[in-house]
Amino acid sequence: MATNYSPVEIAGVIAVIGVLTYACRLSFIALFGRLDEIPPVIERVLRFVPAAVLAALVLPSFVTLDAGSFAADKFVAGALAAGVAWRTEDVFATMVTGMGVLWAIRFLL
Repeated sequence: MATNYSPVEIAGVIAVIGVLTYACRLSFIALFGRLDEIPPVIERVLRFVPAAVLAALVLPSFVTLDAGSFAADKFVAGALAAGVAWRTEDVFATMVTGMGVLWAIRFLL
């Protein structure tokens, strides 16, 4: 059941999504612009946003099953990189470890 949408309908949906996205972002700017100081509870929560976004972007790439096979090389590299990140809290060391282990597994095995 294929549904054909006109270019006007597609452009309208894109425009509505764009306006809603802009309104969401503007609402936070307007909200925090009216506050003299951000409440401590909000500050504590906002500290975890970068880690949550990074995890949401990276985690599916080495946990997802591809056509019934498990990507062990990505999982091992990701696990070791997570260990380095937890132990050192150094972003550069984490990236070097993760990529180094992934490349070593792929080139040596």
